[in-house]
Amino acid sequence: MSLTMPELDGEVLARRADIAAALRQIVPGEGVIDHIDGLRPYETDGLSAYSQTPMLVVLPQTTQQVAAILAWCSRNGVRVVPRGAGTSLSGGALPLADGVVLGLGKFNRILEIDDANRCAVVQPGVTNLAITHAVQDRGFFYAPDPSSQIACSIGGNVAENSGGVHCLKYGLTTNNVLGATLVTIEGEIITLGGKALDGPGYDLLGIVVGSEGLLGVVTEVIVKLTPAPECTRAALVAFPTVEGAAQCVADIMGAGIVPAGLEMMDSFAIQAAEAFVGAGYPLDAAALLIVELDGPVAECDHLLGEIEVLAGANGATSVKIARDDAERALFWAGRKAAFPAVGRMGDYYCMDGTIPRRELPGVLRRIQAMSADYGLAVANVFHAGDGNLHPLVLYNANNLGELEKAEAFGADILRLCVEVGGVLTGEHGVGVEKRDLMPAMFTPVDLEQQEALKAAFDPAFLLNPGKVFPNLHRCAEAGRVHVHGGKTRFPDLPRF
Repeated sequence: MSLTMPELDGEVLARRADIAAALRQIVPGEGVIDHIDGLRPYETDGLSAYSQTPMLVVLPQTTQQVAAILAWCSRNGVRVVPRGAGTSLSGGALPLADGVVLGLGKFNRILEIDDANRCAVVQPGVTNLAITHAVQDRGFFYAPDPSSQIACSIGGNVAENSGGVHCLKYGLTTNNVLGATLVTIEGEIITLGGKALDGPGYDLLGIVVGSEGLLGVVTEVIVKLTPAPECTRAALVAFPTVEGAAQCVADIMGAGIVPAGLEMMDSFAIQAAEAFVGAGYPLDAAALLIVELDGPVAECDHLLGEIEVLAGANGATSVKIARDDAERALFWAGRKAAFPAVGRMGDYYCMDGTIPRRELPGVLRRIQAMSADYGLAVANVFHAGDGNLHPLVLYNANNLGELEKAEAFGADILRLCVEVGGVLTGEHGVGVEKRDLMPAMFTPVDLEQQEALKAAFDPAFLLNPGKVFPNLHRCAEAGRVHVHGGKTRFPDLPRF
């Protein structure tokens, strides 16, 4: 039984009932959710400070059903928000009160593992880590590994061009996807790329990866599998200053060493992670680097020696090399759990700017100065090797105005990233979180060209409207974005 919505007038209620009835013809049984209790889990994603109850949720199981749903929505002017596992940290899957959430959770199968072509064909609802688990006994792994890899889905990874610890050496999602099946808003099914390393024609696959659900819905992905290395070694390197650790990162990369992973944590993050996991982190360190090398044994041993020299030159107080794979996994367990570890201490707002590595020392100093100015603590834990920062700004959601203060602090961090030659996002995407900061990086002409590309795929702006593009542009207008007090907010549409 559907819950009525007294805030909506009769005409809107009738339209909502018509939409549900039409979608049930395409996805029968329990494939359409319109009861309040069933809709609640879809109100927000990883950016939990924002929430909105969707009008409807539809859960297809086949590409043909997705095509039929999108074609019907296109003909009838119904807006659609694609959703994977809901782990987006930029509000990329935030729903609309008058829109349909198209959930891909039932697309959860690995369809093929092709050893000869070193690839796997997977559905978008497969979790990131499940791919590695499925192929590791064959001597392969899937390289991109976001911290949320146990939960995040491949479809979401494609939408946001996710990275992770090993993206420094092995690349982001875009470097590890060979092909995809895309369904357009008109219901057309398009095959992009394939099992070959490259193909003729325009690189539409490159456009779709990282497009944040604005161009189409991906229902199948061909991912590249990477052979497991002969040897993997990891080291914990402790420093008495953040600047020393940051400079060591620059020196490692400047020496031509490309670790499989090069992560950095400041004292706040170290303390939180160690209390949560017990990874053996040195609690007296101001900063910690986790350096992982892989390849032939002789190469790993040689490069570890070079890194020890560089660390010493930058004032390192200790270098602890993992004795075995179990201890190496423990090193990484602390890093992978850093976000929930900080979350135990209170609410936090996670940022995602990327900067040139040479700017790390200065940017980290300025973030600490901002922290003092705003009166909000910040924990730094990030992919140091490629300059992808993840400052966690702590605040108390129960204190009036603190969320807004945390957002302002985060916006200043992202403006700083652009100022020093970096970008607004490294892997979390723009979504609604960074949408209004896009003019800090792009000119009006830049944004108009990006929107023209969006219009080529989705001329009526029905797919994930209100995301990515700022309110002064037509994509945001299609999302009915309003401005309150000079700050763009998500639509003030009727709630259940």
